[in-house]
Amino acid sequence: MRNNCLHHILMILTGVLMLTSCGEYQRALKSPDPNYKFDYAKTAFEQKKYVQAYTLLKDIATMLKGTEKAEEAMYLLALSYYENKEYPDAAAYFKAYYQRYPKGKYTELARYYSGYAYYLDSPEPQLDQSETIKAIEELQGFLDYFPRSDKVTLAQNAIFEMQDKLTLKELQNAQLYYNLGTYMGNNYESAVITAKNAIKEYPYSKYKEELEMLVLKSRFQEANLSVDERKVDRFRDVIDEYYSFVNNYPDSPKRQEADNILKIARKYVQD
Repeated sequence: MRNNCLHHILMILTGVLMLTSCGEYQRALKSPDPNYKFDYAKTAFEQKKYVQAYTLLKDIATMLKGTEKAEEAMYLLALSYYENKEYPDAAAYFKAYYQRYPKGKYTELARYYSGYAYYLDSPEPQLDQSETIKAIEELQGFLDYFPRSDKVTLAQNAIFEMQDKLTLKELQNAQLYYNLGTYMGNNYESAVITAKNAIKEYPYSKYKEELEMLVLKSRFQEANLSVDERKVDRFRDVIDEYYSFVNNYPDSPKRQEADNILKIARKYVQD
């Protein structure tokens, strides 16, 4: 009986605290005093009430402009969105902060979080990669401005990861062209162009070996399906691609497949 009574009292107290908190937020929201709103927003942020924090900070951002609190309010606004996992808005406000305060107190962190927010919002490779590209650009900008920051390694690792994601998307596109074969045109050539462009753009990607192998296979299919008068020249291209591949990856698990392609190519090309 005593436990039930205690539980009931705790529930009532919790309800009262919630109502009090809600009432305080409503008073802050309706207040014409930007300083009161700013102080309440800081408290809300510390209590992890991020929506309350950024709602109030957005309301007073213009009102505080030119005051000593303006810079902190702008940064806290961006950080509130970030902590609430609303990454596109966070990135936009972090960028707005460092553009407004290029030598500000929080500029280093703002540049970093602007890129990292886009990184956290980066989608799967098969989807549109606009956010990924923005993330790379922002993080590279951060590295250019703050090469000695303690967040350099985090930024570099995020960039490498996203470059691999972009490379994987190009690999998937090249593989699709390869699978289409000669359907409505020479898709093998499109596979080669897509793969080679990806290799040039991202030369250190972990998918480079797969891209080079796809180039070799595409060249082989082109040669194999060519008219007789073009076979010799095209199989020469196949042999060139073979030696490029095995020189780069002599112990590749795809070496046997590559060697088989070479054997066929040599039947058409006299040394």
